[in-house]
Amino acid sequence: MVSLPQEYLHIDPNEISVPKFHHLMLGAIAPRPIAFASTIDLQGNPNLSPFSFFNAFGANPPIVVFSPSRRGLDNTTKHTYENIKEVPEVVINAVTFDMVQKVSDSSADFPKGVNEFNMVGFTMQPSDLIKPFRVKESPVQFECKVLQVIETGDGPAAGNLVICEILRIHVNPAVMDDNGRIDPHKIDLVGRLGGEYYVRASGSALFEIAKPG
Repeated sequence: MVSLPQEYLHIDPNEISVPKFHHLMLGAIAPRPIAFASTIDLQGNPNLSPFSFFNAFGANPPIVVFSPSRRGLDNTTKHTYENIKEVPEVVINAVTFDMVQKVSDSSADFPKGVNEFNMVGFTMQPSDLIKPFRVKESPVQFECKVLQVIETGDGPAAGNLVICEILRIHVNPAVMDDNGRIDPHKIDLVGRLGGEYYVRASGSALFEIAKPG
């Protein structure tokens, strides 16, 4: 364990640049799960992009939230956000270690209308209840309807909170244990850290702590 000095830096977000504060947040709020979001526009063009501002926020009803934030460099919005405004549906695909390089490749700034499934080599799987496609290579896929989008600001790097209700979950039985739960050793998930770092949630990285009582 790193020995921490007694003196801390005290940083006001209004007194440093947005990129510097953003990097501090990403370095400290980690590891973050990755929402590999599949959307579609009104013309039927699929889009696929990863977002690490993502988590679960309820089970009854089942709610997940992710944020396709505004771009920090030019304050433009991302195609995922634009598609959701047109077709308020999304598939959230779990990201495993075997998928992570292609997932990273899909975050490139492709022109609007380009199919990232084809560009990076993922397979489109039709959904049961919504229009966006599932990623066949992902062992867990959540079909969701978008309940609300909350725009937290209109400046560079501002968040757009996409609140989604899960309508159906698709689980590959190969990642489940004998009790019908997802086995972390089998699913081999990946999380996001700061900079170019990721973390693999398997092997010696996993440990258990008994709950009180």
